[in-house]
Amino acid sequence: MPRYDDYSREELVRLLEARDRRDATRFGLVWETNEVEREKALNGDFVALDLDAGLSTAPTPGTEGADAAWRNLIIEGDNFDALRFLRMAYAGRVKCICIDPPYNTGNRDFVYNDRYVDKDDAWRHSRWCEFMYQRLTFAKELLADDGVIFVHIDDNEMAALTLLMKQVFGEAAFVANCVWQKRYSRDNNSAIGDVHEYVAVYATKSDLFKSRRGKLKPDDKTRKAYSNPNKDPRGPWTSISFNAQGFRPNQMYEIVAPNGKKHYPPDGRHWATLEPEFQKLVQQGRIYWGNDGNGVPRVIRYFSEIDGIVPWTWWPHEEVGHTGEAKNEIKEIFGTQTAFDTPKPVRLLERILQIGCGPDDIVLDFFAGSGTTGHAVLKANAADGGRRRFILVSSTEATEEEPEKNLCRDVCAERVRRVIAGYGEKAGLGGDFAYLRCRRIPEGDLMEIEHGQVWTALQLMHREGLAAYAPAALHWAQDAEGALCYVPQVKAGTAREILKRAKGVPGVIVYSWQTSLLGPRLAGTAHIQVETIPQSLALKFGLGRGQT
Repeated sequence: MPRYDDYSREELVRLLEARDRRDATRFGLVWETNEVEREKALNGDFVALDLDAGLSTAPTPGTEGADAAWRNLIIEGDNFDALRFLRMAYAGRVKCICIDPPYNTGNRDFVYNDRYVDKDDAWRHSRWCEFMYQRLTFAKELLADDGVIFVHIDDNEMAALTLLMKQVFGEAAFVANCVWQKRYSRDNNSAIGDVHEYVAVYATKSDLFKSRRGKLKPDDKTRKAYSNPNKDPRGPWTSISFNAQGFRPNQMYEIVAPNGKKHYPPDGRHWATLEPEFQKLVQQGRIYWGNDGNGVPRVIRYFSEIDGIVPWTWWPHEEVGHTGEAKNEIKEIFGTQTAFDTPKPVRLLERILQIGCGPDDIVLDFFAGSGTTGHAVLKANAADGGRRRFILVSSTEATEEEPEKNLCRDVCAERVRRVIAGYGEKAGLGGDFAYLRCRRIPEGDLMEIEHGQVWTALQLMHREGLAAYAPAALHWAQDAEGALCYVPQVKAGTAREILKRAKGVPGVIVYSWQTSLLGPRLAGTAHIQVETIPQSLALKFGLGRGQT
């Protein structure tokens, strides 16, 4: 023990400060950030999006005179840049994020600073943690209050991911670690065969997510459990237990069967309802006494009453597909399995959408890979008439060895394009997407932002769809809730035109480079809000508040 009596005041202060820092360190994940070279993607620039109409599909036709617009987005660029733009436009609006990040196996699956991270890299795990942390912090801001994120991972980084997710989203955000059976055939290549991966599930507020969590559709196995031996007009049925674990005095009553046999709850259990409720079930013909009438009372449940099945954490390949199925899907679409090495089966993403996504929700995948998430969204919409929207983000994955590689353009977007139009003998699912590219603009050069980039940003911030930019004195987009207006340059009749269009519109937000000229001419109109470009974009984007 040190003799504190001999310490000076300054020495004691230093000791106490060191102790406070040590005590403030809680259980969690620590990685060597100081030893990892700074990721080149990290920057403090503003991010704009450039629309490439040539790589986009045809937009969805508008209704009631509205312009045709794209509802879905495919964004080419580093996902760090894309996420910062999306935070500006979609913060708190995304209901479901599903990502398949690099697993960091050391087998050329993880690119950091334009080169692959291999197994011999001393800081391999720290690079991965820093890379993921920078992106997950933005993902958290994008999620709605009842939003959920699904992360594919294997054993290489499962332990680190668990601590990382709890560090970013909080302990209470954990929902489940689902186990996907990715293979079903045996081999002798390892001590213990690797046949599974994980899907980690975390929610912004787990209680809110639980209240809206989707259920799974009954499968063939469930259907086979229901039959109709007595030709009940209410359809196929099965019987379920009428007792529950525990002791409740008011649910321990005697039940007399139609044949006079008396029944009591088994030891350590009680009847599932109060006696008056049981008698209602009897009157409704909902109690089953066994084939010979001597069985314990069970409740009749009809197949038509099933509103869905609560998902489990075990996802067998029969239900959600396997890696072989995923590779066959790639082959069907591209004619070769070599177009993408590690695809996920569409059925796996369909399971995720059933659990985490409603029919009108936004789905984000910022490690979009071969575009399976977009494929699954389009398939779900085609099946139930939903209006789900997807945002897919993919980099080119170009490296020093493959400088011309463009995964986003040649695989992700091309797959979704073929799925929309149809391929082979598969009918097209319909839908659309706008193809956009990230462009960094230094904070000091923000006055150089182009009108098309401004109009794209404003639409994504305020509207559901994205229309192409064409030079005009005034850009206007309107729906039942209000209107968005962008004025590239104020002219003599600009204010009159805005006032004319704004009549009867609940609310109008006008963006202009010259609000000092336009604002006074729109004074006295409470339903019209005027914002200045580019300052309003810079503020929304968060310039100057420490992006990295």
